[in-house]
Amino acid sequence: MRVTGLSYALAIAAVGASTIRTNKLSLPYDGFKVFRVKTHARPSAVQEKLTNITFEQWNHDIGSHIDIVVAPDQLPAFAELGLEFDIMHEDLGVSIAAESVHSSHWRRQAGDPSWFDSYHDYQDHIQYLQSLHDLFPGNSELISSGYSYENRSLQGIHLWGAGGPGKPVVLYHGTVHAREWISTATTEYLAYKLVTEYNAGDEETRSVLDKYDFYIIPIVNPDGFSYTQTTQRLWRKNRQPGPNGSTCYGRDINRNWEFAWDANPLGASTNPCSQTYKGERPSDTPENQGLDKLVRQLRDGAGIKLYIDWHSYGQYILSPFGYKETLYAPELGKWTKAAQMVSDAIRDSSSDLTTYTFGPSGATLYTTTGAAPDHIYSIGRAEFSYTIELRDIGKYGFVLPPELIRPTVEEQWPGQKVLWSLLDEEFFDGEGPA
Repeated sequence: MRVTGLSYALAIAAVGASTIRTNKLSLPYDGFKVFRVKTHARPSAVQEKLTNITFEQWNHDIGSHIDIVVAPDQLPAFAELGLEFDIMHEDLGVSIAAESVHSSHWRRQAGDPSWFDSYHDYQDHIQYLQSLHDLFPGNSELISSGYSYENRSLQGIHLWGAGGPGKPVVLYHGTVHAREWISTATTEYLAYKLVTEYNAGDEETRSVLDKYDFYIIPIVNPDGFSYTQTTQRLWRKNRQPGPNGSTCYGRDINRNWEFAWDANPLGASTNPCSQTYKGERPSDTPENQGLDKLVRQLRDGAGIKLYIDWHSYGQYILSPFGYKETLYAPELGKWTKAAQMVSDAIRDSSSDLTTYTFGPSGATLYTTTGAAPDHIYSIGRAEFSYTIELRDIGKYGFVLPPELIRPTVEEQWPGQKVLWSLLDEEFFDGEGPA
């Protein structure tokens, strides 16, 4: 299947936005189409037909469909395959341009919610964290969880309530995969709500922040994220050069964690050109080394109560384990019950009735090795550990329009409030909500 060649041939559509300062490039996505090809539970037959064209595949859960990007010169050959499909993006270049040029009235103040009306460039995200800290100076600090290959800081913010820092930790990672911009906005929105609601005297928020420290790192892959804004919108990995003179760049940070790094050949790729390349050895990315150092420090301090790795797309709440589909952690019962209650809260708060599927990662979605939730549960000893895949379920995929930022991030707030309320709950005792 000739997939990776297209990944490296694609480049971002030219835009001239005030929000995201992109360059005009010679190979835009103009005329590229994104199709959801239906597999009807027979993916092998569809994959066999697709070997006749060059494309880029977006999803890995292919039981019911395969989402693919097809270049203009491949469209006639695609049409001849006789496949059943829906169109996700009629013209991907137009969708990316619309995503990028959507203007914002943000007044460079963290208390202004119009920040969440558009996407922003890397430096503005750094400034936003500073603005959040300025709103909450006595109860926050800016942190760095190390540096990227290109020497950008993995910048985050640490929040706490009454009594000072040092309580059990809620840890959030966003933008592990560079093209998943909505995860940046979501982690920032949760930080924004914690700060503004605490300052406003909201009793529920005060109770949470008085009980837990929050470590929120919205962009753990800053090199890749910056690359999506200047060069290739659909880039996924970091920007570390490949081994042994390979011309392919990048390692998948979420296949590079130490735990179960090499436990299942289906969980990651050994090909440096693959989107899921796991690296030459565990934790051989500078990003992962810095992230893991912080995880171990938090573990050895007050401990990690909750970890969430925020991603898109698909609308899933996934718990360990990812590396083996038939392996279930002893905590799976409470994790699943909590995920169900989070899913219900999201649906009930949303005018769109947004629905999240939940369950153990490997069995529910697909196999992943060297993944953060498995590692931070097994090595970091997090009591709750999840991946949350945000909107949507396939209308837009990675290129989620700016007008869907607010609905996506806002519905996570009630979901997270429910989850925080369960962190010290005794599950299945016949008392309380769980």
